[in-house]
Amino acid sequence: MAAEWQSAVSEAQEATGFTGDIVQRTVDGIGFALRLDRRADFYTELGSLSDSGGFEAFLNHWWAQALADSAPDEATREQAIDFADVAVSLYARATSGPTFTQDEIDAIATGAKAI
Repeated sequence: MAAEWQSAVSEAQEATGFTGDIVQRTVDGIGFALRLDRRADFYTELGSLSDSGGFEAFLNHWWAQALADSAPDEATREQAIDFADVAVSLYARATSGPTFTQDEIDAIATGAKAI
């Protein structure tokens, strides 16, 4: 699944134009990038996961939060959130998870409403 993730990240960068720092989508990478006031919640939730299916959703959620937390300003934060939304959607599509249409992904990337 690492190849699918890297492909999704590359495609999301291209679609959104995001050029900020990309947090590693690992427990350590996410934990390090989160604001201190969120880290306890992250590790508490990690400790309470009961199945591997929930782990992917857990990583996706907290990875997006870590990207937002690590942004140096509000404009970059907004770009990071858009980038994360697109990357996670593309990854879900590549791994047969819940998917969005290309129009929906484009709408997320541009901030427009989906058709």
